[in-house]
Amino acid sequence: MGRRYTSLAMEEDAAEAAPTDRHATPAAVPGITPIDTRIGGRELVTSAYLLDATEPALVETGPGTSLEAVTAGLSRLGIEQADLAHVIVTHIHLDHAGGVGALSQRFPRARIWVHDRGAPHLADPDKLVASVARIYGRERMLELFGPVVPTDRGRIQAIGEGDVIDLGGRRVDVLYTPGHASHHVALADRQTGGVFTGDALGIHLPDVRVLRPATPPPDVDVEASIASIDRILGLAPWVLLFSHYGPVEDVEELCELARRRLTHWAEVVRGALPQGPEQTAEDLDRIAEILDDATRGEFDEAPPDVDRASARERYELLATMRINAEGLVRYWRKRDQATGAPAPSPT
Repeated sequence: MGRRYTSLAMEEDAAEAAPTDRHATPAAVPGITPIDTRIGGRELVTSAYLLDATEPALVETGPGTSLEAVTAGLSRLGIEQADLAHVIVTHIHLDHAGGVGALSQRFPRARIWVHDRGAPHLADPDKLVASVARIYGRERMLELFGPVVPTDRGRIQAIGEGDVIDLGGRRVDVLYTPGHASHHVALADRQTGGVFTGDALGIHLPDVRVLRPATPPPDVDVEASIASIDRILGLAPWVLLFSHYGPVEDVEELCELARRRLTHWAEVVRGALPQGPEQTAEDLDRIAEILDDATRGEFDEAPPDVDRASARERYELLATMRINAEGLVRYWRKRDQATGAPAPSPT
């Protein structure tokens, strides 16, 4: 397929909302276009991306509830049923990949690329869905993510560190970047030097311009996250392509901020842990409240015209502070169990 468009910009609604006074205006990346998946009916929260190539590729699909928004976004960019050749996901969390199965039915030529630890869960999502239901509650899970349709095993291609995805001349390098999840990858586009970060650096919404960690259970690893952030920075990309949400050019600043902020969140939770190996629901509520109080000032960085309460609600749409606290509590408990003694705070 030839090039269907000549330049990238945020979709019109995103471009109008984006400010110019923090971290720079969302970048225009040649041949890469964000598509708002409109998760939960909300704009500027979760992004998919179309890579223009001889074999066009979609990075991230959003959840099952985003199927129509993503399909419409692709159609606006000239991608119809027979055109999409590849779907690549950074990890299998439902806000990124819950719609893979349903979308693959709409686009029957597309090959599905996912880390080898995540591949079995796309083909048979029952355990993944059960885990999400335990965290969110089944009703909230269905409201936010919708049903998860199994993906045809024959169309899934497992990927890992060092693999290269060829889009018919345009190549994407796969980097294993665990920390947010054990099956997380980042994707480096050789043509532009841009890096799709998934959730490796956290969440950075384009109009609020505040970077916050994403630490949901079950397998957050702070040390691995910091190593992954450093690795992304070491690639010297000029632009980071956030799944939440959009391209940002201030690479060194954001990587350093992501490292510092994740460390701070982990230290706050470490200091709030109760004595003993178990904690009650009340303990978790208390820890979440402490973490919320300790990090509330992060929203002071937002432009003055941003509604702070609305911004917080959008950041917590996918993972409440309680869910983030639960992930970090689980991380510290696993560290303690592995070492036989309380682990030091990360540095």
